[in-house]
Amino acid sequence: MRKLILLALVGLGAQLVDGSLGMAYGVTSTTLLLAIGTNPAAASATVHLAEIGTTLVSGVAHWKFGNVDWKVVLKIGVPGAVGAFAGATFLSGLSTETAAPLMALILLALGLYVFIRFTTMGLPKGRLGLPLRKRFLAPLGLVAGFVDSTGGGGWGPVGTPAILASGRLEPRKTIGSIDTSEFLVAVAASLGFLIGLGSENVDFGWVAALLIGGVIAAPIAAWLVRHIPPRVLGAAVGGVIILTNSRTLLRSDWIDASDGARYSIYAVIYVVWAAALAYSFREHRKNAAEERRIIEEAEARTADEQRRETEPA
Repeated sequence: MRKLILLALVGLGAQLVDGSLGMAYGVTSTTLLLAIGTNPAAASATVHLAEIGTTLVSGVAHWKFGNVDWKVVLKIGVPGAVGAFAGATFLSGLSTETAAPLMALILLALGLYVFIRFTTMGLPKGRLGLPLRKRFLAPLGLVAGFVDSTGGGGWGPVGTPAILASGRLEPRKTIGSIDTSEFLVAVAASLGFLIGLGSENVDFGWVAALLIGGVIAAPIAAWLVRHIPPRVLGAAVGGVIILTNSRTLLRSDWIDASDGARYSIYAVIYVVWAAALAYSFREHRKNAAEERRIIEEAEARTADEQRRETEPA
């Protein structure tokens, strides 16, 4: 029972992060499942089955708040489903000894991307209004779906930054559209895992626990997407993913590092992580203050112009 409650809290926290950043539900949840010794393919299957419910609720919530571009959802979601099914089939055929470090390596790369992107840049800004074409979204969805299945997460970390970097869709609609299209990816990946593994390898109690936590958090995250500082949250989540998957890799047969080497690397990660959090928080406050200053100056100019127009000649 204690493990199920913990998993429900993980699902809640992961969905809060995912609904606010447009990424990291699968990466965060899969990382925890691997840390407690779950088979890599079963961990990814468990997360994707839970995501069928969480992404459905999240998509509806984002739609209600006006955060979804349905053209983008279809253009990226259908190729994403194809890639996810292929990735699930591929991972199901690997042995645990091969799959565990491979998944940890993919998750570590995704964690580094999230960590560096949000620590140094926050949410990228660019040109709004230009259309996102199918020739850009289709290959992106195919790759993101494959990575999502094989890494237990990756739809958001691959898809969200790419669309944000294009500058053609505002951040809230990017996040809402990615979260909504992930429903198609979760369904396709789950089918692939059930065909490749069979239902006996999936703990449906764990699926239910992750699902309950994620469903509770989904509407809250859709509302928080306009208020939560993504720069700080991205740095925090990225650090957790890096630390956990570094531990898996260092203990694997691929590396098999000594205790001294492992603890030294952990210490470096902790120091860099703490520094990144402090820097992200400071930059967030500085940018927020700069934005307030610009708004106040614009309001002052407008008020001054209105005053001059009302003064007698």
